[in-house]
Amino acid sequence: MHGLFYYFCLKSNYNRMAKIKSGFPGERAIVLPQSVVQEFRKDDLGKLLYITDIGFYPKAVFHFRKRSETEALQYIIMYCIYGEGWIEVDGNEQKLTNGEVVILPKGKAHSYGSDPQKPWSIYWIHFDGDMASYFCEGLEKPLLIKIEKDSRIEDRLELFEDIFSILKNGYSKMNLDYSVTVLFHFLGSLKFINAFRCSQSDRQTKRDMIEEAIHFMRENLQRQIKLEEIAQYTKYSVSHFSTLFKEKTGYSPLNYFNQLRIQAACHHLDFTDLHINQIAMMTGFKDQFYFSRIFRSIMGSSPSDYRKRIKG
Repeated sequence: MHGLFYYFCLKSNYNRMAKIKSGFPGERAIVLPQSVVQEFRKDDLGKLLYITDIGFYPKAVFHFRKRSETEALQYIIMYCIYGEGWIEVDGNEQKLTNGEVVILPKGKAHSYGSDPQKPWSIYWIHFDGDMASYFCEGLEKPLLIKIEKDSRIEDRLELFEDIFSILKNGYSKMNLDYSVTVLFHFLGSLKFINAFRCSQSDRQTKRDMIEEAIHFMRENLQRQIKLEEIAQYTKYSVSHFSTLFKEKTGYSPLNYFNQLRIQAACHHLDFTDLHINQIAMMTGFKDQFYFSRIFRSIMGSSPSDYRKRIKG
């Protein structure tokens, strides 16, 4: 009861705070031109499913949106990977927390906002088409995607990045067709989540404890994690886990985790034109300066110098 009271107090205070739609450090967003969307809707593929907006808001303090029935023109998928917030559809309010995904239905009044104490980081896509309602079924309420041995969270986020990257390259017929094809896969990975996991599980051999720990790290590259969390996932004590991990890899668990985060950062530096502060946010670092310091300690150069380096 006290927890519920505290939540409503926070919500009351939130209602008196500043509210913004966008403009968050490290944010990424693409809004397709209406003329492009209208033309694509006439296509055999586009009429089944099409995208109007896509983006990622990291640690979106004071994020808030409100739409009436007539303004809710598309379905909206919201995937929270850090922090928490709330959604309200037709007057019914629910929390959306770390690891949860939800699809807001088309044509229903809704609002949503980030928690002021633990602001969320969310991936979001506005989409519609004849098949859109099919994928919405069962996802009108937040679904928790637990980190398990076959969770494939990293794989799913790669699908999002695929959509974003191809649309960033322009709105040719080929790019639009490909983006929707990947969106089908992305939505299918949620609607048929067990099948998505099993398809990977059947191809994998049994992993040992260290491989399980590395899997957990890779599924959490977008946030900071504590040593206790990793050890708890492997069901070993912190001290025993740390000893075994270093014996096998030569590194402490958190040092190894930082290497994985920097590895992911190098990928973005090599293959995207994302700003360094955006890459820092995407790989779970508090700020660009801390990110640069860790990057230099591992790679021997600053992120900007690394990006300029000729490779291959």
